[in-house]
Amino acid sequence: MEYRLSLSADIATKSASVRRHMGRCLATNLRNALRRQEPKTKVVAQWDHLVVRLPRDLPGKDRQALEASMTRIPGVQRVARTRNRPLGDWRSSIEQLARERAVELEGKRFKVKVKRKGQHDFGSVEVERALGAALLAHAADARVDLSTPEVVVPLRIDGDTLIEEVDLGPGLGGFPLGTQGEALVLMSGGYDSPVAAYRMLRRGIKCQFVLFRLGGQEQEGAVKALTRDLWQRYSASHKANFITVPFEEVVETLRREVPDGLVSLVLKRLMIEAAARVAQRARIPALVTGEAIAQVSSQTLTNLGLIDRASHLPVLRPLLTDDKQTIIDEAHRIATAEASGRMPEYCGGMSSRPRVKASLKELQVAEAALPADLLDRALASATRQPVDAPVSEGVSAPSQEPLAEVSFGGLHDFARTATRVIDVRPPDDVERRPLGPLACPVDHIPFYELATRSDALDPDTRYLLYCDQGVMSRLQALHLKDRGLEHVGLLVASS
Repeated sequence: MEYRLSLSADIATKSASVRRHMGRCLATNLRNALRRQEPKTKVVAQWDHLVVRLPRDLPGKDRQALEASMTRIPGVQRVARTRNRPLGDWRSSIEQLARERAVELEGKRFKVKVKRKGQHDFGSVEVERALGAALLAHAADARVDLSTPEVVVPLRIDGDTLIEEVDLGPGLGGFPLGTQGEALVLMSGGYDSPVAAYRMLRRGIKCQFVLFRLGGQEQEGAVKALTRDLWQRYSASHKANFITVPFEEVVETLRREVPDGLVSLVLKRLMIEAAARVAQRARIPALVTGEAIAQVSSQTLTNLGLIDRASHLPVLRPLLTDDKQTIIDEAHRIATAEASGRMPEYCGGMSSRPRVKASLKELQVAEAALPADLLDRALASATRQPVDAPVSEGVSAPSQEPLAEVSFGGLHDFARTATRVIDVRPPDDVERRPLGPLACPVDHIPFYELATRSDALDPDTRYLLYCDQGVMSRLQALHLKDRGLEHVGLLVASS
């Protein structure tokens, strides 16, 4: 089975030497990515396209998976399955081709596009007209539409060879991965950061990934799984690392020492500073975030400038001017939306009244109150893994274990037992929407403090965790069970 992959427009406009170099890089990337699925894959670089050959006896399911992978390689403009046959009597060959392709064109608008190379006693337009007429004769209810066709029927004639092409769709375009350098992506797992990473990959930038963990191993497992899927789809040609920096202690310290309105901004500055240190050690020259102007209070233009000052490396923001719905739509298109939609907003609610125009001086005063070795301790506990390592290696996958659920009305059944409710929401959410009074005592322990305070919980007490969406409470309940607490469940709106 043979395929023709055209080079992206970005590559085709380069000088001859750059074009050859990028063509060779793209061929190498294709081999690396496709041979993970089929070791016998062959890739040959030509001047204006690449040829991919797969084994003839490949099962249909495997062939389709490989074809899909070809369309997700940065630097590829379009993918077509090709079949060569002797030209012979060109009119007879055209008639045979029309009979074979008629079924897929029934009831559709189509256009024929012929390219010809060599000496012939006929022209390309003549072949287009002949093939179009033959397709109309064999395909019921089909019609020609040169402006907005539903299907394009491409055909190439090279000397004495007729080359049939079945269009499999567009590729990613952009540049071959690795030809434009390397960057470290700050991954949170929400909609924004995976889309930002995808856009950098499409432009040929090799990405490494770092997570500043705020929600325990459950968050780490979920974000690592999402990152691995993103890597497998769009950058499997290159090795990548997933770095985790535990930031639970950092958040607890900020909540104690930093004025409420500055907590979110100081947290982001510390993340950027730590990311720059991680990148410098790995000789990575730039950072990437999913921030967009004014999407949240800490992302005003003034505050983004203050965040940038925490890093000696450039901070790239490919989503800077996009609105949220555009980002979510793109997340659906690149297949990250489902996982991102299940991800709790770990950074949300850090400040009840966040400052939209902070000053560098007040930030420096707030940061001076923090322990001098706060980031050093977090970075000393950082872990690094290949992004394709199984989630079970080092972190826990998001568990599907069932948890006991108790409704608000059902709390009366536990009023005389050793049962407590733990409200894991951030303090500002608790202040705006308080739970009480309830039939059982309520402890307010924000999710980012629960990991370090779990040792003080009584193993003989039943704990029911609560949050507005039920996602964060579930993750934290599973974390407590992993720590050995047996009597853990969820407080929900209805049972």
